Amino acid sequence: MSTNTIEHAHGIDDGHGHEHAHDDHHAQPTGFRRWLFATNHKDIGTLYLWFSIAMLMSGGVLALLIRAELFQPGLQFFNPELFNQLTTMHGLMMVFGAIMPAFVGFANWMIPLQIGASDMAFARMNNFSFWLLPPAAILLASSFLAPGGATAAGWTLYAPLSTQMGIGMDMGIFAIHLMGASSIMGAINIITTILNMRAPGMTLMKMPMFCWTWLITAYLLIAVMPVLAGAITMTLTDRHFGTSFFNAAGGGDPIMYQHIFWFFGHPEVYIMILPAFGIISQIIPAFARKPLFGYASMVYATASIAILSFIVWAHHMFTTGMPVTGQLFFMYATMLIAVPTGVKVFNWIATMWRGSMTFETPMLFAVGFIFVFTMGGFTGLMLAVTPVDIQLQDTYYVVAHFHYVLVAGSLFAMFAGFYYWSPKWTGFMYSEGRGKFHFWGSLVTFNITFFPMHFLGLAGMPRRYADYPAQFTDFNMLASIGALGFGLMQAYFVLFIVIPTIRGGKKAEAKPWEGAEGLEWTVPSPAPFHTFETPPTVK
Repeated sequence: MSTNTIEHAHGIDDGHGHEHAHDDHHAQPTGFRRWLFATNHKDIGTLYLWFSIAMLMSGGVLALLIRAELFQPGLQFFNPELFNQLTTMHGLMMVFGAIMPAFVGFANWMIPLQIGASDMAFARMNNFSFWLLPPAAILLASSFLAPGGATAAGWTLYAPLSTQMGIGMDMGIFAIHLMGASSIMGAINIITTILNMRAPGMTLMKMPMFCWTWLITAYLLIAVMPVLAGAITMTLTDRHFGTSFFNAAGGGDPIMYQHIFWFFGHPEVYIMILPAFGIISQIIPAFARKPLFGYASMVYATASIAILSFIVWAHHMFTTGMPVTGQLFFMYATMLIAVPTGVKVFNWIATMWRGSMTFETPMLFAVGFIFVFTMGGFTGLMLAVTPVDIQLQDTYYVVAHFHYVLVAGSLFAMFAGFYYWSPKWTGFMYSEGRGKFHFWGSLVTFNITFFPMHFLGLAGMPRRYADYPAQFTDFNMLASIGALGFGLMQAYFVLFIVIPTIRGGKKAEAKPWEGAEGLEWTVPSPAPFHTFETPPTVK
């Protein structure tokens, strides 16, 4: 792809005289310098999105290796140590490499366009926060090659396992530190941009929901990423500097690691879903052709979810010998968090009610999101009930639950966001037929993969095991076949939808969706390199 086409695709000059006058006095760097020294929010957003696609594919390959091993009982391809390295690295790559950076990419691209700002508040820090990620990813992936292999302590890195691993564990800790620093910088940038750079007349309560969900998410990131850094630093000092934070022999407590980790880990779950809620809240009103039902209640619900997420962490720990009082508190607090989530689902459905809906690909993914995410929410509600959770703890039921909220939640919302905003990014329309094929293929194969896992978990199959008794064979075969199909659908998405859309296609109008609202639809498609140098006024 020549530099020309890249510039063309990302909208410096769309060859239609849209090379807006204010682009002339900025000598744009070209070639690798444009990307290496990028300070433009659109370029950095693009870098984040490509990085997350690369990590999604890498994490996906690990997932397929896991499912290949589990296709039949007995050990087929990997010894149990390597199998646990695969499950651990799959989790770390997907959470810190695919889901989080993708949402930061969406934030970089869309927040300045939605609030009428010329760019992000700290352009150079924005560049730095991205360029911390590729070295971190390389460090994480290359830990497979270290003596003793990658970390195999599960993505949660529980002590005492994590205090006994080889050097791959240290590489993992360092990689997570780098990714955490990147997240914190990105969050500071997003908060400053939203609070200080909105167009005149855009009060907080007039902001698009996507900006609201990201503002709240950014506060969550700043609050909890240092907690994770603390947990893995204590692990590091236990490993190399003779401390005993988590070593019972030295007076430490391995359960303390779980408390610290999940104090980060539960808000983290909402860090990965709130921006998805924001994307869905943009798309549904556009294709229902009516305003979002209950905008203010959506804002308050998002804030309540964020606040409550700090007081529910120990529902991940019902089997650690917690006193009954503690179990009751965390059980009720977890059930309480279902209320604001339910408010959101109600509002989306009320927005669609009697709207003149059309079902282009973004809307299909948004409706699919509501359906499958709600199922994931219900299984989560069942896991909140302490006696039920004690039965289902660490079984495939839990695996099914969090993949329903993370894959059918976060990932489906990202696909919806891609189809919705890609005309604005590239200047071209994606192929509607291919988009629908991607949606139906993903929805069906996703359910074939993860729905049987509920039954495996109810029957008692534990997770992170490389082998299983023969009675679990059929559902495991089904899940493995579904996983292969799901993986192929995502390869199809990249090769036959993303790349052709960037290369060309039907020209997109400034506002390709009839019902879409917001400042991002007032600039031409593709969005010019510099937008809103004079801030628009919001009426």
